[in-house]
Amino acid sequence: MDPKGDIAVIGLAVMGQNLILNMNDHGFTVVAHNRTTDKVDAFLANEAKGTNVIGAKSIQEMIANLKRPRRVMTMVKAGAAVDETFKHIIGFLEPGDILIDGGNSLYTDSNRRVAELGAKGILYVGAGVSGGEEGARNGPSIMPGGAPEAWPFIKPIFQGIAAKVEGDVPCCDWVGKGGSGHFVKMVHNGIEYGDMQLICEAYAILKQGLGLTNPEMVEIFDEWNKTELNSYLIEITRDILGYKEADGGFLVDKILDAAGQKGTGKWTVEVAMDLGIPITLISEAVFARTVSSMKSERVAASKVLSGPSPKMNVTDKKAFVEAVKYALYASKIISYTQGYMLFRAASKEFKWDLNFGGIALMWRGGCIIRSGFLGKIKDAFDRDANLTSLLMDPFFKGEIERAQAGWRQVVAAAVTHGIPVPAFSTALSFYDSYRAETLPANLLQAQRDYFGAHTYERTDGERGDFHHTNWTGRGGNVSSTVYKV
Repeated sequence: MDPKGDIAVIGLAVMGQNLILNMNDHGFTVVAHNRTTDKVDAFLANEAKGTNVIGAKSIQEMIANLKRPRRVMTMVKAGAAVDETFKHIIGFLEPGDILIDGGNSLYTDSNRRVAELGAKGILYVGAGVSGGEEGARNGPSIMPGGAPEAWPFIKPIFQGIAAKVEGDVPCCDWVGKGGSGHFVKMVHNGIEYGDMQLICEAYAILKQGLGLTNPEMVEIFDEWNKTELNSYLIEITRDILGYKEADGGFLVDKILDAAGQKGTGKWTVEVAMDLGIPITLISEAVFARTVSSMKSERVAASKVLSGPSPKMNVTDKKAFVEAVKYALYASKIISYTQGYMLFRAASKEFKWDLNFGGIALMWRGGCIIRSGFLGKIKDAFDRDANLTSLLMDPFFKGEIERAQAGWRQVVAAAVTHGIPVPAFSTALSFYDSYRAETLPANLLQAQRDYFGAHTYERTDGERGDFHHTNWTGRGGNVSSTVYKV
């Protein structure tokens, strides 16, 4: 009998199961496999009952059920588990077959796998998948990159199951070569860290500074979701703040304030440092989670260290809440500005030729950071494909100008009242640094040259012409090698 399977999915955790069911709903025949074969039986007897999903108890059975070229997608934990799974599969594949890693792999791992598998004739695709359990089931955002020859064979499946936005446009398109798909997903997750931290800082100001109740904040976030802040994360924040337990108490107030993280935010910051891009907001979001996890130390410190009361004496609460909205909005613009700076640097460094507007479109639906705001980013790159910074786009320049007064008011009030707002404040500092014609780095360069003969450039000379001064008369005239990190 001829094979019927359009694609195989290995890994029957929640994401794998929901992607399979999504594919089945869109008319694709999926072969399901799991290292623990009992899970295959359980899946077919329950969630996949009555579908066209084919269960496979072994790699051989899985491959035998696939049409050529075979398309195999792994949904397993990133890292060694992916490589180990691939080792078990490769011997059963032929040149031209396609291996897809749908987990949160580090982009450098995907770079390596493209080369290693390509040498064997296997087409590797690293596909970032965002949207969580709900997105996987009903339409995720998918960011595939790797061997371009694979795209025509997976495009109908991926674009078929992806979330759709206006005009039935799928939130999935080819990203580029190498590990670009997982790179874009990594930055997506970093921006997600930033968005969440910004919302938490707005929440802290409303709760601690203004003393608003949960129902009052539910109403505020509901209103914000009808404005330029419309997004999935604002929407779920509204729902979380209003969620009550059986005893009538609000659940969010009983959740320990110690945040976890899985590493993708940290990866984004590390890559940004390597490429020399100031991802200050995502950095602060990562460190904010780290500080939150130091719960016992913070409890001890709170009994010893002094500071002002967070209670704000605000005469016009409605106007101040509007200012908080603007601070959140402006800071969000900065976060995406920095993220796209990183995309531009990576595209140039790795020769990926990323489609910046296309990335924003892929994020419009299905993913955790989905929002109407992303359509404005696509519009910006439609106006100017070579845009150096979102801040230089007329729309975003105007929005920052509109939000700036409230942004500054909120940051100043938070600092005055001792409410930590690391993401709000670093966003504002970046904006002021970016718009500054002159920064105090001239003194910094003089200091570096004084103690380490690291040289400097002069305002009355040509760029690239480096000088060294014997500042003390004892240091000599030999300078260190000029290099840039």
